Amino acid sequence: MPFLRDGLAVVLGMLAGTTVNMTLVLFALFLFPMAEGSDFSDTDAMADYFATIPVAGLLLILAAHLGQSFFGGLVAALLSPTRPRAMALIIGVISLIGGVMNMSQLPLPAWMWIEVPGYLLVAWFAASWAMRMKRPVRSAA
Repeated sequence: MPFLRDGLAVVLGMLAGTTVNMTLVLFALFLFPMAEGSDFSDTDAMADYFATIPVAGLLLILAAHLGQSFFGGLVAALLSPTRPRAMALIIGVISLIGGVMNMSQLPLPAWMWIEVPGYLLVAWFAASWAMRMKRPVRSAA
């Protein structure tokens, strides 16, 4: 039942991608903590945070977002029995939707919108890498 395996590949890919994303975001918060008493739901506090965080912190957040699409796409492509690229791109599209929603709601610097096309690009590369890894090795006989 390839359809069920593809569905499971997407679910596990999203789980893997979200884990990578949250790990890197939490690492960024560890390296560049928010002001004491700040709250993620406070738009002004978030604007202050993003205005003071160094570029390295923003790049780490960018890597977290794109890492979700890449690693989630990689897992989905590796687990998909018949359509690895399609499953990876599903992860990319879901990540893209979440990223656009995130960018629309948070006062991030405008240059971070560069990540938007990156979601699909890194998912595509993840699928390509997974397909190479799944390809049978031919012996030189």
